Amino acid sequence: MNLSSLSASSDSAHPLARFGWDEGWVSQFAPYAEQGFLPGRVVRVDRGQCDIATADGVVRADTEFVVPRDPMKVVCTGDWVAVDPDGDPRYVRAYLPRRTAFVRSTSSKRSDGQILAANVDHAVVAVSLAVEVDLGRIERFLALAWESGAQPVVVLTKADLVPDPVTLAHLVQDVETSAPGVPVLTVSALHGEGLDVLVALVGSGTSVLLGQSGAGKSTLANALAGADVMDVQAARDVDGKGRHTTTTRNLLALPSGGVLIDTPGLRGVGLFDAESGVGQVFSEIEELAGRCRFHDCAHETEPDCAVRSAVDNGELPVRRLESYRKLVRENQWIVAKTDARVRTELRRDWKRKGAAGKAAMEAKRGRLQ
Repeated sequence: MNLSSLSASSDSAHPLARFGWDEGWVSQFAPYAEQGFLPGRVVRVDRGQCDIATADGVVRADTEFVVPRDPMKVVCTGDWVAVDPDGDPRYVRAYLPRRTAFVRSTSSKRSDGQILAANVDHAVVAVSLAVEVDLGRIERFLALAWESGAQPVVVLTKADLVPDPVTLAHLVQDVETSAPGVPVLTVSALHGEGLDVLVALVGSGTSVLLGQSGAGKSTLANALAGADVMDVQAARDVDGKGRHTTTTRNLLALPSGGVLIDTPGLRGVGLFDAESGVGQVFSEIEELAGRCRFHDCAHETEPDCAVRSAVDNGELPVRRLESYRKLVRENQWIVAKTDARVRTELRRDWKRKGAAGKAAMEAKRGRLQ
């Protein structure tokens, strides 16, 4: 494929346009086009091999040429890649620089990052209304979503199970309070309610569908795709959880435009160097912190703490502050495991806070005597 034909392939009539191929990717791919490689988008990865959507259709290729031992550099669903034009087997020679990447920490003791989806514009967090809404988990998903560079969206699924409009409005308000700057939609994929808004939102760019098992992701994916492209299983009545219907991350071109990446249910969503994402989720706390007397205020025992004052006067829910502290500590711990300088600073900070707490207790005892 020469450069002139590659440029022409960026036209909306090109087969890859429905998968998100645009002028930016044409430019990025130019060096590989000169070498005779074909562009394609990874639609599924499975045990070192992947399915790739190319102009000639979906092809199967091996990924062994792309540093397999680094989990941050393996090929993942949503990547744009350079693949051999022919051969048996075919190989992915490289992936193009990612515009965005949704990353969580792995369960390994090394605290590696694991890329769940690449080149995503919208991170759609599906939350089931069939069970009690876990606001802390939503905040965790949103922190990773903001950190990825994508625009997060919360979709409250199975809205038909909350027939009382007042109750539903309160649930939406609770989620909106925990998701500043994030659209919160209510959807019933079973009855088609609320789908028009979501279809319009995911109708351009690439969206990744995230959430726990039983959140209704596969049903939602089928509704957006207009066909039963994903298997669906009923959630357990006792806790609303479902089995992992989706076992791999799959990329689907939607009939209304846009691309959707469906993911397996996530039991764990550990943070991975998500400081700015946490700050975005708790933007009101970050703003309040700027008014504290001390720039490194821990919002615990320090005098003139604007954050604690906001809690005392009811402006800031206690739950929000506790969730913020938890995610900040977790993120610091993850970063410290791979950064010696951060580890040293963290130990110094813990000692300082410990000494301050001890001094405060001794002063309190002195006043009581």
